[in-house]
Amino acid sequence: MIKLASGFSFDYANLYGENKVTAADVEELSPALAAAHTAVNQMRLSGEVRGHLSKDGTPEKVLFSELPYVAAGKLNSPESIARLKEFGQSLCYQVDTVVHFGIGGSYLGNKVLFDIHCGDFWNSRKVEDRGGYPKLYFSGNNIDPARTVGLIDQLVADAGRKEQLPYKVTLIVVSKSGSTLDTMSAFMVIYDALLKKAPQIEVKVVAVTDPAEGQKGTLLKKLAADKGWPTFAVPDGVGGRFSIFSEVGLITAACIGFDIDAFLAGARGMDEACQTGDLWRNPAMLNAALKFLAAKKYNSDIEVFMPYGDYLKSVAEWYIQLLAESLGKRYDREGREVFYGRTPIVAVGTTDMHAQTQQHQDGKRNKVVQFVKVAQWDNDPVIPDVFPAAPQLTQFASLRMSQALDTALDSNAAALSSDNRFNATYILPRINAYHIGELLYLLALSIAYEGELANVDAFDQPGVEGYKRIMGPKLAELRARI
Repeated sequence: MIKLASGFSFDYANLYGENKVTAADVEELSPALAAAHTAVNQMRLSGEVRGHLSKDGTPEKVLFSELPYVAAGKLNSPESIARLKEFGQSLCYQVDTVVHFGIGGSYLGNKVLFDIHCGDFWNSRKVEDRGGYPKLYFSGNNIDPARTVGLIDQLVADAGRKEQLPYKVTLIVVSKSGSTLDTMSAFMVIYDALLKKAPQIEVKVVAVTDPAEGQKGTLLKKLAADKGWPTFAVPDGVGGRFSIFSEVGLITAACIGFDIDAFLAGARGMDEACQTGDLWRNPAMLNAALKFLAAKKYNSDIEVFMPYGDYLKSVAEWYIQLLAESLGKRYDREGREVFYGRTPIVAVGTTDMHAQTQQHQDGKRNKVVQFVKVAQWDNDPVIPDVFPAAPQLTQFASLRMSQALDTALDSNAAALSSDNRFNATYILPRINAYHIGELLYLLALSIAYEGELANVDAFDQPGVEGYKRIMGPKLAELRARI
């Protein structure tokens, strides 16, 4: 087990050893690991990643590892962080509801921060119980007519319940290009519907988009300039799936009072811990090495990401995009067809012990199951002995809920391991901004290491262009028929 000074741990005992990834496997990989570590350090220092090009075919730096370090001239500067916090404060007791529009990396990371800080019932609380921060809804992460109309109805109903009008809504639209179909279609439908409800509803818009100005600015940047909307940046050199540590993700943090400083400090602490070339003290490099070997040597080409906790499900959903887009590659850097990558699957404990575990335990031996465990919960009820005449229930009465949860996780891991099925566990001391920053950054940096080991570009996504090339003309065809 690797345990950091913060208490964050990576328990790889069920992934490494006899009948697992072996010491000989790791030893054989040593030269590649040394080269991967050198390459990741080069990325940190200069942003240079061998062979990485932007989608227009020009060299492009990779800068996500800069984001945890707040400094003048960096992507996150003291001024940019202060501006985010000021924006968040400007909403307190002034704005009733924020609607966030984004998809992919512009949505998934934001949902992580919302879930761990707010939970399911944020929008049902009184404004005082939210510290003055507004309600927050997500949209634009699918082209769904039913939910879009349902959200409009909800906002209108909320406005109808407010004693003092207008009901104030801020729409935050996140798109680097400004032409993202999913995001912009939902934004335009809701924006138009709410404008028609004036003066009952007052609408303001904030755009998070490419920072370039003037003729180089994207559609959304130019639209924001024309309409006078404030803007935040989708930074160059940071792919959407890595953007949670930038203004793309931190704007949601600002809207709900999430601790931005602690979140970035957790990411920074993890990055510092991973700067060592010692495999057994570098959790990101070890995580990448063991999963790479499990896939290469033992055909474990499916990764089940299974946090134990409802509000961590969105972490698994965020990780799905990170793994799929980064490592699902047809070609290696020399242009050879390799069809690399593990298929990622979202699971949640204990929910999916009753849905997926049969397959994990008895299905094909082609999976690595990755657990996330929380060592200490802020609220941890005791299960009461309210039915003493029912021995099946009294057997777990008087336990804390966390004890039952941990027992379920440990039993699942032990059952898998007893049948030589690969699994490992990340252990968070508790759910808070710092430790979530550690976990998400560990996963992001692991991807950089594995890209080097697999000799693929972990920072492009050419496969996404396939459907886009088909969809554009089809949409134009439909429009022409109207």
